[in-house]
Amino acid sequence: MSQALAEKRKSKSVEATLNYNIRTGEKPVNETGGNDGLMRTWNGTLDSRRVTIRDSRDESELFCLDTNGFELVQHPTAMKSFLDAEELKAIYYPEMERLIAERSGASRVFVFDHTLRTGDEDARKTLKIREPVKVVHNDYTEWSGPQRVRDFFPNQAEDLLSRRFAIIQTWRAINRPIARDPLAIADARSIDEADFIPAERRFPDRVGEIYQFEFNPAHRWHYFSQMQRDEALVFKVYDSARDGRSRWSMHSSFDDPTSPPDAGPRESIEIRAFAFFD
Repeated sequence: MSQALAEKRKSKSVEATLNYNIRTGEKPVNETGGNDGLMRTWNGTLDSRRVTIRDSRDESELFCLDTNGFELVQHPTAMKSFLDAEELKAIYYPEMERLIAERSGASRVFVFDHTLRTGDEDARKTLKIREPVKVVHNDYTEWSGPQRVRDFFPNQAEDLLSRRFAIIQTWRAINRPIARDPLAIADARSIDEADFIPAERRFPDRVGEIYQFEFNPAHRWHYFSQMQRDEALVFKVYDSARDGRSRWSMHSSFDDPTSPPDAGPRESIEIRAFAFFD
């Protein structure tokens, strides 16, 4: 690589802090509760690390769901208001099911959950939506991935679990371009299973499990600057296949040092879906 090209590539990276976890021997517990369901507590120990996060917007075509664990796609939506729960289920859920089927090759996709997030504290309280998560994590584990299938399809679960399935998420801006608190995601090939820390995830009506992570300097982090409403980041959080393709992702929101001082708060939505394969 020429020095000029190396400098150009270097200029597209930022140095930022990501919050990992320290392995203590005690299983971390994340709990969500309170009257509005938004209060969160956590008993883990953060390990804040300065890392390089590459702005890969100009290289988005290089990433593949089964190789890197994520990809960025152009995907206009017919949604008018992401705050309308009925519109989400009537329009956005089917849009995401079609997108995930197209990108993954799944024969059946079922959206089972979504989360709206904003960086505006007043809006969170008024609209009862969540904040950006600034801890490195993956939403499912070897146990909780299959358990979610059992939760939603108790009568079909054993048949569905006898074949390959994945949990795939999509993430996008719901209003203005993302100029603050963007999402960093690590190349799946840079994640070692020794980095995983299972953490209990407690909700008022159930107990789940996520992975948090120890710091590893081998992790290769990416983000896509100024993500637009007509773009979607598609990424895996679980894949039952053990044939060499990516199985997990690792992601976190972060404070982008290049964000303008007057940048508006991040407003985003993430969709969680089962992808079943023949």
